[in-house]
Amino acid sequence: MRDFDAIVIGAGAAGMMCAGVAGQRGVRVALLEHGAEPGEKIRISGGGRCNFTNRSVDARNFVSANPDFCRSALAGYGAQDFVALVRRHGIRFHEKHRGQLFCDGSAIQIIDMLRAECAAGGVELRLGARVGAVHSGVDGFTLEATGETLRSKALVIATGGLSIPKIGATDLAYRLARQFGLRVVEPRPGLVPLVFQASDWAIMTDLSGVSVPVEISCRGPYGPGRFREDLLFTHRGLSGPAALQVSSYWSPGSPVTINLMPGVDWPAQVRAKGRRKSALEGMLADWLPRRLAEKIAGSALPSALRARAVAELPDKVLLALAGHTTDWQVCPSGTEGFRKAEVTLGGVDTRDLSSRTMQARQVPGLYFIGEAVDVTGWLGGYNFQWAWSSAVACARSLAAGR
Repeated sequence: MRDFDAIVIGAGAAGMMCAGVAGQRGVRVALLEHGAEPGEKIRISGGGRCNFTNRSVDARNFVSANPDFCRSALAGYGAQDFVALVRRHGIRFHEKHRGQLFCDGSAIQIIDMLRAECAAGGVELRLGARVGAVHSGVDGFTLEATGETLRSKALVIATGGLSIPKIGATDLAYRLARQFGLRVVEPRPGLVPLVFQASDWAIMTDLSGVSVPVEISCRGPYGPGRFREDLLFTHRGLSGPAALQVSSYWSPGSPVTINLMPGVDWPAQVRAKGRRKSALEGMLADWLPRRLAEKIAGSALPSALRARAVAELPDKVLLALAGHTTDWQVCPSGTEGFRKAEVTLGGVDTRDLSSRTMQARQVPGLYFIGEAVDVTGWLGGYNFQWAWSSAVACARSLAAGR
């Protein structure tokens, strides 16, 4: 039997960060990963360049049954702290849309950085380690990992959620949480494309590949969500940043409202522009992709009016048209599921965890961090920042408890 101060299960973003910080503070850490390599989700993120954080991060960028839970960890280790670590390792990066920070090179640079931090802390990384039974007793926790028995005073669960099963996602975090009496908020896909019944969407399939900036909103279990992002039409429904963002707020059976022309004043601005256009379709194409303009003109106007100049259309017609463009309501039948979801909503109930340390309130020495917890960020680097922040909060607690 091998003894450690802490065992961390899951060598993803949160697990490696926690192990490295704790190890450098004197904690003897074993880091277990069931995959052949650590950080697989990091490797594929951001188109292979890893959107590792965002310059502007606060609690409003996260959804949770307890929206205030993330505040303490984010305050204790923020985006500027992780950027300082990236700079220290000489990783060049750039800022994209709305504060999103990406590596100039490869996401593997972030993995290598975290591995180096773990090595600096003397962390024992075990790859291909399949965790079996986990038990707790007066001496802490014991577990079986690929034929070896390990024991530690503290156990950190950093195995993530159910999103992207093809890279090894499992429900281990939820099973262990329930084993030790913690509650779990039902997991569901987050940051995921929305889909529609084939019969309902058939008229829209010829728009597949069209992208347009929109304002999108809905109301669901986490309250109202409203975003200005690009929307992508697909053969099954809606994708792109707009659909992914609002999917975390959407609940099945509820509508999503889309403004295809945010900032446009109907009908005054439309009529003013229409004086220079002979027909509605041509005028709409000044604001919208041509295929989408054709679709709206064809569905919003009777054939007798389609050829008429916009200046000749009565206000009631233009106001009705506004409903097709600024207040378009659709009701998705579902999502693309965990297969296409970037993150998992729900997870270990924050009521059963300390927001300062990430430790289970009723099980001393048991911690849950990262995506396993019911804290989910917006698209744009926020979920990685939650991984770093929750990991450091946990690591500091491990070091203090030695």
